[in-house]
Parts: sequence; C-alpha cells; structure tokens
Amino acid sequence: MGRYLDSKRPLVLYEEECAGTYFVDKSAMLEELFPLIGKGNKYLCITRPRRFGKTVMANMISAFLGRGQDSRDLFSGLAIGTSGNFDRHVNRYPVLSISMNEIPRNCSTYEQYISRLEKGLVRDLKQAWPGCVTDEDAAVWDILNDIFEADGARFVFVIDEWDYIFHRDFVTEKDKESYLDFLRNLLKGQPYVELAYMTGILPIAKYSSGSELNMFLEYTMVSEEKYGKYFGFTESEVDVLYGKYVEQWETAKVSREGLRIWYDGYHTRSGERVYNPRSVSAALLNNHLGNYWTSSGPYDEIFYYIRNNIGDVRDALALLVSGLSVPVRIQEYAAVSMKITTRDEIFSAMVVYGFLSYEHGQVKIPNKELMDRFRDMLEKESSLGYVYRLAKASDRMLKATLAGDTETMTGILELVHDTESPLLSYNHETELTAVVNLVYLSARDIYRMEREDKAGIGYVDFIFYPIWDKDADGIILELKVDSTPDEAIHQIMEKKYALRFCGKLAEEPEYTGRILAVGITYDRKTKKHMCKIETIREKV
Repeated sequence: MGRYLDSKRPLVLYEEECAGTYFVDKSAMLEELFPLIGKGNKYLCITRPRRFGKTVMANMISAFLGRGQDSRDLFSGLAIGTSGNFDRHVNRYPVLSISMNEIPRNCSTYEQYISRLEKGLVRDLKQAWPGCVTDEDAAVWDILNDIFEADGARFVFVIDEWDYIFHRDFVTEKDKESYLDFLRNLLKGQPYVELAYMTGILPIAKYSSGSELNMFLEYTMVSEEKYGKYFGFTESEVDVLYGKYVEQWETAKVSREGLRIWYDGYHTRSGERVYNPRSVSAALLNNHLGNYWTSSGPYDEIFYYIRNNIGDVRDALALLVSGLSVPVRIQEYAAVSMKITTRDEIFSAMVVYGFLSYEHGQVKIPNKELMDRFRDMLEKESSLGYVYRLAKASDRMLKATLAGDTETMTGILELVHDTESPLLSYNHETELTAVVNLVYLSARDIYRMEREDKAGIGYVDFIFYPIWDKDADGIILELKVDSTPDEAIHQIMEKKYALRFCGKLAEEPEYTGRILAVGITYDRKTKKHMCKIETIREKV
C-alpha cells in the first residue's frame, strides 16, 4: 500500500461520506463499470461542473475495486451489495488512485508538479514489486510494463480532476502538451491497463481529434445520457433526503419548494432534473437556504467569461437574468481555451463550469443560487451599460411600487431607455418582460417571482410571493406593449389572477399583506412607459 497504489485514503473518505446524514447511495454505478474491465472500451472520462460528486464517485470506485483494504462490509450494505457480480470484483484489483489536484509545496513549475507524481508512483511500485523496479529513473510506463511482463499484473487507474493543471497560472501551453503526452504514454494502448476512469470539469474532446487521449469515451452532462443519474441528486433522491431532514429538525426552516428554487435547474441528457448535491446537503445540514455553490469564489468567475465580448452577450444576459432561455450552439471544448470570444463560446464555457444549464438547444440560469451570483455581477460592472443601470435601480423600483409612486417607476424605466440596445425596442413583450425583470432584480431577496403563473382563468406575467415576511405586500404584475396601464389592470381583474394568490393564502393562512395589481406598458409610437397600481385587497 502506498500514496497511490492500493491507498487507504479512498476507502476512509468514502466511509465518511456514507456515514453522513444526507448520503445518497450511488453504488449501482459500479454495475455499469464491471463489463468494461479488461475490455477494449475500458477508457472512460466523466466531466461535470464543480461540486457534482465526481470525487465521491472516484473514491467509491477505488474503495470497491482496490485490493489494499477490505471494503466488503461497507459495500454489502449498499445497492451494489445485491449484485451477482459483487464477489467477482470487490477488492480484486491493484488500483492506482491519483488525485491530480495535489501539488508539491511551493510549486511554481510544471516540472515540480509532474515530478512529484512520477516519484510517488515509482516509490509505490518499487515497494510492491521490488524485483521489477531496478531503475528508479525509468519512465513510469516502462516500470509498469516490466511488472506486467514479470507478474502479469494489470491495474485499475482512477484519475480525479484530470484537468486541474489547466487552471494553474504556472502551466504554459507547452506544459499542457507535455501533460497530455504523459497521460497518453501512461494509459494509451498499454497492456497493464485493466480500466482507466477519469473525471474532471473540462471536456477532452478538443484533444481527442489528435492522438493523445482519443481512446477515452467521454460522458458530459450535455451530450451523453449514460451515467447521468449518478452525478447530482435526482428529484426522488431529494424527496428522500428532505424526509430525513424534517425528522431531524424540530423547527425545519427549509421547505421542499425552497430546495427546488435554490438548487434545481440542471438536467441530464435524458431530461431528468438534477440538483446541485453539495448545496442541497449543506442547506439541510445548516437548516438554511443559502449560497453554497459559489461561496468559495467571487462573482468575478462569471464576469471572467463575458468580459471578452460584453457587446455580444449583454442582451442575452438581460434575458437570462429575467429567467428566460437563450438559444446557443454548445461548443464544450471552448472552455479549455483562454481566448473565448464569441457568444456561443462564452455561454458554452459557462455551461461546462455549471453557471448555466443547457437543454433543448437553450441555456438558462438554473436556480436562485446562481441567479444571486449573476445579480452581484450586474450591480458591480458598469461596462454592462443599460443592464447595469437597471439592476442598480431595482431597490428604488420596488420601493416606489410598494409606495404606489408610479411617477418614480416611470422615471426609472425612461432613464435607461436609449438607443444603445435593440432589446429596448420592445418588438415583442419578451423584451419588456426582460427589462421589467431586471428592474425588479432586488425583489428576489424578499419575493419568489414566478412568471406566467397559472392564475384564475388565465396566465399572469408575474406574481411576487413574499418569502419571509407574511405581512408584506403581494404583487400581481401585467405587462403590455402598445396598450394602456388601465387595460393591464383590467386584465388582472377580469381574469381573476388574484385567485392564484388566494391559493397561496390557503396554504399559508398567516399571510396578512395587501395584494397589489400593477400594470406596466410601453407605447412604441410615443416611446413612453406608463405605470398604474391598484390595491386588490388591503391588509388583513
């Protein structure tokens, strides 16, 4: 046993994971890997955004297959324990478990990084096969071939975060080529490889067009359905976890609907809804809905991508922050480039990193957790022009609405209406919807804003449901182009949109706030906005 060969670490870490309150058993994935072992299609790479369980799964595979530790008791109690192939594969293989995110102390060059890995592998192999390792300066693949020839040993390689060095400042383009050559020499066409399982964020498709890593079959969230259900929490899994949570906490402050709003929004290739697992677990452990996805990184992570072409993405960004979807031709390989400039490249990279979700040719901001990070960016980056100004005005817009100050509301909309963007031509109500959503951006702190919600005998543009303060005012907002605020208010009344709000009252009888009808219109001939507010119900 050593640092990499038959290491104790994967089992210890996976045991800790299994002991967690909100552990989800994904061990059935092993059943899908068994047929690959020792076969021609034994190379697979699974890429997912950060915090989607890639490392947990890598530890699970190493802990189950590895011969260094007896993990039979642990796995016999999990889903894989019922497999007819359990005994054939559990603890049967020499496993080289490699986390590529480990670097030497004070590491400043690629040579230092890769040398640590090579020396560690050679040391482990020499300890296990002392008679086969006669030259410690030989290449790792040469030593592994010597072991194979002498002993017939074949290895399972579990490589986590294969793309880690692509994020390091000290790594040059030449270093990246050397790294890819290292992986190719270590794995490609080698008889000692029983199975090669890699995970990471960045897709390898860009490099598969050459000869380096084209032996890998790659499974991304966007392009491949297989293995999709094993990364992230599915709807049914979150239901089970929420049941455990309610039993544990005497005063449960997290609602099931809250989990959906905050952490859902991703999809597998087959269309199954997927939640961010780290954030769901953290929210239930802390009894608090909060931003856990990006808590370790600033909003600059998002702005990093769009800064390369603000003019090309600004209008699309306005639609995205409004909760709308935007068509994109996904180019997953774009994420590996430091020179992404086109709209499709920028949004493709953001999909790879998990800032946007992708389904049916369209991208969108998946949930409130990410929406809050986008909002942080919008309110800080003046280079975004009208989008920035709308976001900055959102506090005043909400206050004016609650106060019935339609003059201020109209003034805010008129202030940002200029000729800098075709979005503000309002050719369709979609554009007006986007602008209004932006100008009420700060309302998301205290309201759950639902668009096109089924209400009464029709569909309303927006309903604002108070989240925390049950004495706060609820808002029903209708938008019109080339119409009048009176007609918008009349539609709210005629269609009985308030009945939808009353449905919420039935669910939450402690609510006592007013219900406000808000009409906002734009006349394309006069180039003027108009606003009107009426109270449907006073405070109870």
